[in-house]
Amino acid sequence: MKPALELRGVVKRLPSGARTLTIVDGIDLSVAPGEFVAILGPSGSGKSTLLGLMAGLDRPTAGEVFLDGQPLHSMDEDALALLRRRSVGFVFQSFQLLQNLTALENVLLPAELARLPEPRSRAEELLAAVGLAERGHHYPSQLSGGEQQRVALARAFAPKPAILLADEPTGNLDSATGAAVLDLMAELRERGGTTLVLVTHDAELAGRAHRKVFLRDGRVERDERAG
Repeated sequence: MKPALELRGVVKRLPSGARTLTIVDGIDLSVAPGEFVAILGPSGSGKSTLLGLMAGLDRPTAGEVFLDGQPLHSMDEDALALLRRRSVGFVFQSFQLLQNLTALENVLLPAELARLPEPRSRAEELLAAVGLAERGHHYPSQLSGGEQQRVALARAFAPKPAILLADEPTGNLDSATGAAVLDLMAELRERGGTTLVLVTHDAELAGRAHRKVFLRDGRVERDERAG
């Protein structure tokens, strides 16, 4: 079985004045289909940069990134956009909902872009799954932070992505709301057999993962499997 996600010798360098900073430094990583991997490490260790490289939102300076067998590092922008639309879901710390669309419309849009059959039914089903069936007509500004993140979760799962990438998805939430959001994410992931890669500072949240990958200074320091 081919990996859902594979990184081979991935490096990311950025110019900083007269110097060059190495943000990600030669990472090799393979994630199996359906696996839940938590990426941990101190601020500045390269976690969010690594997630962007996994998604094809950023290109490596060196090395190769394969998503569902497709070589992200050598694809043009149109091909990358199409692959992301079909195969990748995102959950961000800052929610990133479209403010001029209702909760239902935010979830409906990626389902429509993915050309799923009956996208409205899919969106309504997911809003119900995250406990917001009655709030679909509300705009993001009318929802609490926890409710917005639940809409963001429903939106991420709407196109039935093969892989979900989450960057500190509970970072702006209180602990109780964050735990509820994580429960929902785990439930939706199990239901769809989705591969999940989650960046977090929270060791308790990471404890739910099948595997924990610890970064330091852009390198994998430890790679631990649960149990």
